[in-house]
Amino acid sequence: MNGIYYQLIDVTDFGPYVTKLILGMPREIGTEELEKDAFSVFVTIRDKKGDVVEMPKSFIERDQFVPSMGYRVIKDAYASDMKGNKVSGKSRYAALELEFGPAYKCSSAIAADWKNINGHERYTVNDYRIEQLKEIGDGDDKIIGLTFDTCAGVFNPDKERFQEFDSDDETKVLRYGYFTPNLKGGKKPLIVWLHGAGEGGDETSISYSGNNVPALTEDWVQEKFDGVFVLSPQCPTMWLDDGSGEYGDSGNSKYVEVLKATIDHFIDRFVDAIDTDRIYVGGDSNGGFMTMRMIMDYPDFFAAAFPICEAMIDSQITDAHIDKMKDLPIWFTHAKNDPVVVPDKYVSPTYDRLMKAGAKNVHFTFWDKIVDMHMGFKDENGNPFEYLGHFAWIPMLNDDCKVDFDGKPVVVDGKEVTLLDWLALQKK
Repeated sequence: MNGIYYQLIDVTDFGPYVTKLILGMPREIGTEELEKDAFSVFVTIRDKKGDVVEMPKSFIERDQFVPSMGYRVIKDAYASDMKGNKVSGKSRYAALELEFGPAYKCSSAIAADWKNINGHERYTVNDYRIEQLKEIGDGDDKIIGLTFDTCAGVFNPDKERFQEFDSDDETKVLRYGYFTPNLKGGKKPLIVWLHGAGEGGDETSISYSGNNVPALTEDWVQEKFDGVFVLSPQCPTMWLDDGSGEYGDSGNSKYVEVLKATIDHFIDRFVDAIDTDRIYVGGDSNGGFMTMRMIMDYPDFFAAAFPICEAMIDSQITDAHIDKMKDLPIWFTHAKNDPVVVPDKYVSPTYDRLMKAGAKNVHFTFWDKIVDMHMGFKDENGNPFEYLGHFAWIPMLNDDCKVDFDGKPVVVDGKEVTLLDWLALQKK
């Protein structure tokens, strides 16, 4: 008997994963009847054209590509509602909770175009085949021989908290995703999030869900700001594109003016709801570069900035830029072992110059390395998974940035603050 299933995607610290499959059962079923080894789960990952996605064999062997297909590991099985929430009684749905993360093959919901210079990520089409291996129940209620191979829907609740604007002319206004907070209690601040290189392209949702940007929309963050808009413009190529279409260290971007126009466009849409004295800009890697470019060019527009593993090479930042930026609240985040954006060429000299210029409200959380602290991801030895040193946006989006360059807590009005606590306090 063939049946339908649903997929649940969660946006995690390491991006979006398919974390559950929800099976449409032929009768009501209770958790006590289900065993995780009663099913096998095989997935074939395709692009939107229907071709099987080929991924690098490993982070090291990126010149060798293998088809993205394989068995998923089932972590738990239980009766659920249609969206995978566990229920106490019987239900017509059974959820298979899957192991996921960097250690589990074919668990991601996105894939990068590794053979293209831009390497843009895309949501994939994950074709699952779930087969029943053990009988369920007995007598007239016995269920045998089930196969589920038709996906009836995909739920991605983190992504679904955003809305999108699809630009008619990207030379004037970029496409973007955005989150609207509860508007009670007066005007709200705005966080402008600038994505990294992999999240560019033409699939807008990647800009705000390729990494855990939805964390900024969660209640624990929103409460710090008493509600805050989140705007995530998407760059068609990469923010570092100076017109050449190549990565480089010119320090220029062809997107400066159109990005500013995009931010202005969004503010105009919500002119009665956005506090223009509390506009914050930040982002990771390529987006960290563009954060620097924006505060170099428009230092009086923003109330604060939070560049992460920023890729604006210090040699292209003039003393005049430093003089303009030194009075702007800035909180840098980077890791000492970042192999992609080496801090000695980028953030470290810039931070030193700002401090020597007399900056009073500039901070720098400088991680030794980036280690999983929240997801429970483990390496092959059972230790917390160590991410590539470039991934400094992970602790930032978890609000783990608490100490300054000297290793001491950042203190405002006698109280220790995190980066997001601090950001919420900034006002022009």
